[in-house]
Amino acid sequence: MKEYEIYVPLYYNDETPVEVRKLQQLQKRLVDQFEGLTFLPQPNQGIWKMGGVTYRDEIIIYRVQTAKIRAARQFLCG
Repeated sequence: MKEYEIYVPLYYNDETPVEVRKLQQLQKRLVDQFEGLTFLPQPNQGIWKMGGVTYRDEIIIYRVQTAKIRAARQFLCG
C-alpha cells in the first residue's frame, strides 16, 4: 500500500482564487481513480525560495492510498 498527498494551491499566480468547480472536478477524478480520498480542507501554507525570492502559497491537501502503485504513478505523473 502506498500513500500519496496532493498539495493543491487555492490561488493562481495572479492571486485570483482557483474556481471551486475545478477543485470539485479534481476531487471527483481522485475518487474515481483511487476509490476514495482524505480531504484536509483546513488551509495550509507552503513556503519556498527560488532565485532569491520567497514564495508563499495557501494550499489544501488531498490524500489517497492504493496498492496499484504503477497505475497511481501513471495517473499522477502522466
